[in-house]
Amino acid sequence: MAAKSIFITGTDTGVGKTIASATIAMLLRRMGHKVAVMKPVTSGCIERDGRLVSEDAELLCYAAGVPVTPDSAPYLLRAPVAPSIAASQDGVRISFDTIKEAYQRLAESNDFVIVEGAGGLMVPLAGGLLVADLAQHLGLPIAVVARPDLGTVNHTLLTVFCARTMGLKVKGVIVNRYPDSPGEAESYAPHMIDSLSGAQLLGLFPDTDGKDDREVTERLVERLLQQPATGIMLRELFD
Repeated sequence: MAAKSIFITGTDTGVGKTIASATIAMLLRRMGHKVAVMKPVTSGCIERDGRLVSEDAELLCYAAGVPVTPDSAPYLLRAPVAPSIAASQDGVRISFDTIKEAYQRLAESNDFVIVEGAGGLMVPLAGGLLVADLAQHLGLPIAVVARPDLGTVNHTLLTVFCARTMGLKVKGVIVNRYPDSPGEAESYAPHMIDSLSGAQLLGLFPDTDGKDDREVTERLVERLLQQPATGIMLRELFD
C-alpha cells in the first residue's frame, strides 16, 4: 500500500518549516514507522567537498534516520534566491515530473513521506509554476507552518485561502516556536487562526533551544511526546 504523505508549506520563509517537518518525521520514526523525507528543491545550498549540499534535506534525513539520496533532494541550487532564479543561474531546468518520479519511489517503500516545500505556496519554482503547483502535481494535501507573533493571522489566512483557491486540501495549521510565556499577540493568534481560517489548528510546537537544529528537533520531539494531543495531531495529518 502506498505511503501516507503530507506536503509541508509555510506562511513565509524562515518560519521554521524544516524544523517542523523534521519533528513530524522523527515523531513517526519514534513510533516505529518507516519514514521517508523529501526536499524537492533547495536554493542556497552550501558546497562541501566539491559538491552542493542541502542542509534542510540533511536535517530531514537525520530526523527520519535515513541517508540523503538524490530522491530526497532532487534539485540543489547555489544562490539563496527564489528557486526559479537560482535554477536559471545554475543552468538547471526544474522538472515536476522528475520530482514526482522521485516521490513515487519513496512512497512505494515507506509508511510515510514528508515533503517540504520551499518558502511559501507562491514561491516560483520553474517558469510560471509555483510551489502550490508542485503540491498539486504530487496530489498531496498540505499542512501550513505559521509563526506565533504579530501578523501571523493575516499571513496564515492568506495562505489557507490561496491553497483552497488552487484546489489544495488543507489538513491544518501548526504554529511553530510558540513561546512558553506568550505575549498578547501570541495569546490570541492560535484561536484567531483556528476560528477564521476554516483550517484546523493541529498544534503548537513550543519554542525550543539547542546547540544546532538536530538538537532542537530532538528536544522538541521529547516535549511533544509528553503531550497527549500529539497523537491526535498525527492522526489528523495523515488520516
